[in-house]
Amino acid sequence: MDRNIGIIGGDLRIKFLSQILINEGYHVYSYGLENEKEYNNTKVCDSISKMCNACDTIISSIPFSRDGININSTFSSKEINIDETFMILKNKILIAGAIKPKIRERARNYNIELIDLIDNESFNILNIIPTVEGAIQIAMENTKFTIYNSNSLILGFGRIGKLLSKTLKNLGSNVSVEARKESDLSWIKVNRYKEINLDKLNYNLNTHKYDIIFNTIPTLILNEERLKIIKEINKDTVILELASSPGGIDFKKADEYNLKVIKALGLPGIVAPYTAAEYIKESIEEILE
Repeated sequence: MDRNIGIIGGDLRIKFLSQILINEGYHVYSYGLENEKEYNNTKVCDSISKMCNACDTIISSIPFSRDGININSTFSSKEINIDETFMILKNKILIAGAIKPKIRERARNYNIELIDLIDNESFNILNIIPTVEGAIQIAMENTKFTIYNSNSLILGFGRIGKLLSKTLKNLGSNVSVEARKESDLSWIKVNRYKEINLDKLNYNLNTHKYDIIFNTIPTLILNEERLKIIKEINKDTVILELASSPGGIDFKKADEYNLKVIKALGLPGIVAPYTAAEYIKESIEEILE
């Protein structure tokens, strides 16, 4: 792996990543971290061109951009325009995360080798740990009771749903899990959670008082009808949105029903940025090797 690494923009994870790389002997050049003084021991560049003169591999933000125009840069007062940056990064390797399809197309036009960390299975698996810990932390901060003996419902039995259900059960919660696939429902039963087929979700919401609901499904599942049921059965239910955009909750209706819904997105970078930075570093080395 090239020992010269460039960093453009980024949040706490990328800030800590730069320090991890420096500690391991990499020469790190940065642009868009200038407002972070305490930990910034990188070679600060006043232009992306100067960085590119020294580096063939560039690391950037996760998510790469929220507005599709500028690169996310928490520690910079500058707007880092994507197209202007791509013009300079021709023939370089750019590693970032959650890159929108239209941005990928634009990168190809500039012959940039674009690598999305979200496509890396190891990165996704490792990120489940801080996501689950952060979700439970938020649930604890927003309830007046213990996780022990609470009634929790998890919507979806993917990577997050699997670890979240196990962790909640280990903490003593009465765990119910919704899934579509018969194989998932069988595994839910084997693990001694209460299995809920999607077809029976309305019935279960009507007959069970859930204290906490965690959604991991990125398509609408808690629609107006189901939110109305939750309101009628237990208006104090805390609902956490863990799924990526567009998510699975009708937030407008939830607000109308005065339900407590919390967007808990990007948790690795919020609750455990240093650990998340270590995972990014491991994944980058795996990709480049």
